[in-house]
Amino acid sequence: MGDDDRLHAVVSLAQAMAAAQSPRETWRAAALGAGSALSGSFSALSVWERELGRLKVLVNVGALAEGEAEFPEDETYPVHQFPEITEFLHEKWAGGGQPNAWVETAAGPNEPTAGYCHQRMAALRRRGRGCCVVAPIVLRGRAWGELYVARPAGAEVFDLADADFATVLASVVAAGIAQTERLEEVRKLAFTDPLTGLANRRAVDIRLDEAIEAHRTTGAVVSLVVCDLNGLKKVNDTLGHATGDRLLERFGSVLSLCGAMLPGALAARLGGDEFCLLSVGPTADEVIHASTELCVRAAGLDLGDGVACGVASTGDPIGPVRSARRLFRLADAAQYSAKATRSLKPVVAGRAHGA
Repeated sequence: MGDDDRLHAVVSLAQAMAAAQSPRETWRAAALGAGSALSGSFSALSVWERELGRLKVLVNVGALAEGEAEFPEDETYPVHQFPEITEFLHEKWAGGGQPNAWVETAAGPNEPTAGYCHQRMAALRRRGRGCCVVAPIVLRGRAWGELYVARPAGAEVFDLADADFATVLASVVAAGIAQTERLEEVRKLAFTDPLTGLANRRAVDIRLDEAIEAHRTTGAVVSLVVCDLNGLKKVNDTLGHATGDRLLERFGSVLSLCGAMLPGALAARLGGDEFCLLSVGPTADEVIHASTELCVRAAGLDLGDGVACGVASTGDPIGPVRSARRLFRLADAAQYSAKATRSLKPVVAGRAHGA
């Protein structure tokens, strides 16, 4: 494809997205335009739902494989299976680099490649595709999601020029999505922490009330992990609040990553250096496992001093839980115990020896 053809493809993509009358039309226009521009047989647009720790597919277009739908209701992938979303890409952007696209093939890389993920290779093989180009979509300096374009097995493999062009297309898609998202901004601000992109205290209160009602009526296991990020004040005092904000953002990404281990869990920032995970359904042991992983990853951050975690679950012997306040109080007390004892693992309400 020549420069003129690529310019025409970019203009066509921008015009199609601008003409869309709804979010679904915007997503579809983005996927169709990018797929056509890159001569792909299949393309998709996915969003990173930070508070749920997963990539959610918004639209699939082109040659769909068995089980794929144009507008899937529940096609999601935990981001801990795709660590380039929260680790490799984040660090590259934070360091001032560009969110460049990359190519993967069903055969795998000839040599180690940053961003390469074997889950994508397996998915390509399973769906009869030979290669794909993945372009991160960034809004306001934060990962929003990804643009994915694939070609069938046996077709010409995407090259570096295709990846560079995909990066350009992703920036056009980002601009179109930004326009659409402005319409949703007021609603989202009411339930989202602006710094981390996680849910806020209001969202937690509403979801927790619903969860306790589900526990009362169906016996669903409800678990709450309350976290206090250690060392934030010291970072703010010695390195400045901008660095402190970076620590909060990085921990928010880690919390989202670990929350993805618990299907449907809500990751939130309660305020200041306090965060939480709210889980409905998974067992207490599964929640403790995710919390332990959270402590390990938090301890490995280059800023701060780890995290103090307290866990309270209706799946443990903590007595009747008839209100959200009681579960919060138990988790909070466990968190205070973890902080007081400088525990490297979660402290769990109702368990004599913590986790």
